[in-house]
Amino acid sequence: MKRLLFIFLLIVFSIRFLRAESPYPVRGLCIAAPPPNLVDEFATFIENELVPSGLNLLVLRVDWGYEYESHPELRSNNPLTKKDIKKLVSVCRTNNIRLIPQINLFGHQSWHSTAGKLLEVYPEFDETPDIKLPEPGEYKWPNSDGLYCKSYCPLHPDVHEVVFALVDEIVAAFETDAFHAGLDEVFYIGHKDCPRCYGHDNADLFAGEVTKIRDHLAKSGTELWMWGDRLIDGKTTGIGLWEGSYNNTHRAIDMIPKDVVICDWHYERPDPTAFLFASKGFGVLTCPWQNANNAIEQEKMTRTFINSATNEMKPKYYGMLQTVWGSVEIFMKSYQGTAEPGKTDKSAECFKALSKVWNE
Repeated sequence: MKRLLFIFLLIVFSIRFLRAESPYPVRGLCIAAPPPNLVDEFATFIENELVPSGLNLLVLRVDWGYEYESHPELRSNNPLTKKDIKKLVSVCRTNNIRLIPQINLFGHQSWHSTAGKLLEVYPEFDETPDIKLPEPGEYKWPNSDGLYCKSYCPLHPDVHEVVFALVDEIVAAFETDAFHAGLDEVFYIGHKDCPRCYGHDNADLFAGEVTKIRDHLAKSGTELWMWGDRLIDGKTTGIGLWEGSYNNTHRAIDMIPKDVVICDWHYERPDPTAFLFASKGFGVLTCPWQNANNAIEQEKMTRTFINSATNEMKPKYYGMLQTVWGSVEIFMKSYQGTAEPGKTDKSAECFKALSKVWNE
């Protein structure tokens, strides 16, 4: 009996070891942090579902949903407590999953008709104070103001004292060595409404903000992660203004530190821009969303990049990061097959397709 048990444990260990020797080191998931009432359920989901999938990275979008002590005025309704976070830290650490928190910095400071907590409490940080949010239910795109999401002013003298206090606090709570700053879809930058930014080169402004965040994190040995869309020339490549830049921030790719990790997302097509970032010296992850066919093509592309890369570039291809933009509850139910008809999250099927490849 003991001999059989020993053989079983050896097989389990070997499987885990082989997973660690996959073609790329990172197999990740980026999802909203669960609300407090779902923390225990999500911790169980990590243990029972995500660990067997081969996952070894979890990026949780926290934003204002934490009981910040440095700036309690910036807590959202029903925030996570430190005890909640420690439950997630514990289950991830036990299962060798790297856990990284995210707070959206620079862009995404509003959504349609609602200001985010930072601009709600500190409206003086608004890059475009004269552009008013529409009434609830009246947001449309495109619109005359070019409004998608508002940005904070990167040159405001007080903004970093506030946001960096939150960053330091969430990094400490997560006991992590990396932080995801978002930095995607920054449409308002160098705007004429801003007396500090107007007239500056947009690439300089964007690179300056990325570098400032990176340099602050580096003081504590913390790595900066970010989305890569603002560093892609959306016009020249034809990738467009969502997955690439139309406002000249793309030139910042040659201005920011090379130890920033780029999360290269493409949802409509499996565009091969991971090569761009790797060739510039950045570590890069390829990020699908809800199209499983695209995700499999992106996964194959990642393997091809690695297999055909020089010894210098090969380590730059970190792997895959599945993104989820719906609720964590619906994602869990969709993944487990218990979601109501018509209320499923396609990103769950996308992630299942990826994890199947990881485990082959």
